Amino acid sequence: MLKEGEIRIPSGCAISGIFSKSGKPLSGRSIIDSIATMHDRSNGLGGGFAGYGIYPQYKDAYAFHIFYDNTESRLQCEKFLDAHFDVINLSKIPTKKVASITNEPIIMRYFVNPLHNKLKESQLDEDEFTVQCVIKVNTTIDGAYVFSSGKNMGVFKAVGYPEDVGEFYRLDEYEGYCWTAHGRYPTNTPGWWGGAHPFAMLDYSIVHNGEISSYDANRRFVEMFGYKCTLLTDTEVITYIIDYLHRKQKLTLTEVAEVIAAPFWDTINSKSEEDKKRLTYLRNAFSSLLITGPFSILLGYDGGLMALNDRLKLRSMVVGEKDDMVYIASEECAIRVIEPNLDKLWSPKGGEPVIVTLEEGLR
Repeated sequence: MLKEGEIRIPSGCAISGIFSKSGKPLSGRSIIDSIATMHDRSNGLGGGFAGYGIYPQYKDAYAFHIFYDNTESRLQCEKFLDAHFDVINLSKIPTKKVASITNEPIIMRYFVNPLHNKLKESQLDEDEFTVQCVIKVNTTIDGAYVFSSGKNMGVFKAVGYPEDVGEFYRLDEYEGYCWTAHGRYPTNTPGWWGGAHPFAMLDYSIVHNGEISSYDANRRFVEMFGYKCTLLTDTEVITYIIDYLHRKQKLTLTEVAEVIAAPFWDTINSKSEEDKKRLTYLRNAFSSLLITGPFSILLGYDGGLMALNDRLKLRSMVVGEKDDMVYIASEECAIRVIEPNLDKLWSPKGGEPVIVTLEEGLR
């Protein structure tokens, strides 16, 4: 008889997201309760969360969450940070003992701003300077990993079931207008703290259910622009693709979706001349960034949330609405457990993005 863990579950992994368009502060307890209903889609090898609006006291500073393997890597990394940033505040990220969460690294949090002289010398804007510093730490300081680097947001992840990870990080003590969550069922990559979802760069964070068959082509393209994929899982590259397309290339999120989940050529040829011209350009200009294979993703970013399926819709995703609230999850049960009385519930089409943002004036 097959036991749990002895059979591959290709539709495994769970994602969930909660968003208040009015910016209402939401306790992290809700997202823990949501992801916990999909416990059987995970296998205990990774869980994580991203929260937005959780650091109002330091909203204008970059919040670095960093794993360290040992004190030596911490000292080396902090020396680098002191040389490049004004460190406004640093502390251990609060955690509590959870029996199933073991072998935890040193987990630190830093609120930082780039040093003026270093920024001037670099001739970069603040975001690009910060990105390059994050990549530098993650690729040159052994045993140090910056796993969150946005403003007024943070990623919390570990090896474990997601509900246990949420308890470990005491997420019920945080409040934010947006939360995303992931329960991992790795099928061809290892379960380790850095490989848990979400993956983040600046304020972009990605949780993903599926597998990327185009990973090598995607990775080779983004690494031409300074990104480094070092975390032993295909999902990492999605975060860098979106950072490249949205922040660097200034594509809209709808256009980003039209690149990574591009319509088939037959579909493009059936469009109006204007749409056909735009979609043809995007497919040709960014052909190496088409993501193939089954996926459903949630992209969190400053002031918004985007949900997207692959163009064949090979992974499940449902969306619910209630008043100003939007709920997105792999299964309806993960929405109903926190909001049983919805105004609307539907499943997005393959390749059709669902984008929700804060009401005007709230960002």
